[in-house]
Amino acid sequence: MRKLMLTGGLLMLAGCAGLPDPDPAQAWIDLGSRQEDTALQAMEVDNKASIDKRYFEVQPGSHELKVRYLFAVQPTNIGPGAEPLWRDCQLNVKFKDFNAGQRYQLQAGNIGFRPWAKLYDQQRKVIGQGSPAGCQRT
Repeated sequence: MRKLMLTGGLLMLAGCAGLPDPDPAQAWIDLGSRQEDTALQAMEVDNKASIDKRYFEVQPGSHELKVRYLFAVQPTNIGPGAEPLWRDCQLNVKFKDFNAGQRYQLQAGNIGFRPWAKLYDQQRKVIGQGSPAGCQRT
């Protein structure tokens, strides 16, 4: 699984070179994770499948974003002699004031078994937080 995550991460980095130019009439939300060996993917905007898993681009206004976050719970959070436990989680982030031409950053991480997500504006101010929408082991 670790090789799969690493390979997927490298492919995502290679794909970043091919990101389209942001539409100035829409808001752009970049995705990132705070830890190595993780993956954060765009899933849905307002209950509709996202066109590209690498970012969100939305009309100004209120939106609910759903992301998929894959991460490993380290043995230090499980118990002596344990192997990392891979988790596949979904998180929802609601924000009611996306602005045209603005870039936002959605970052995810985890504390033990619990995933988190935070939405930042261009000044790196936290403007939204994710709520867990379910996890499963992989």
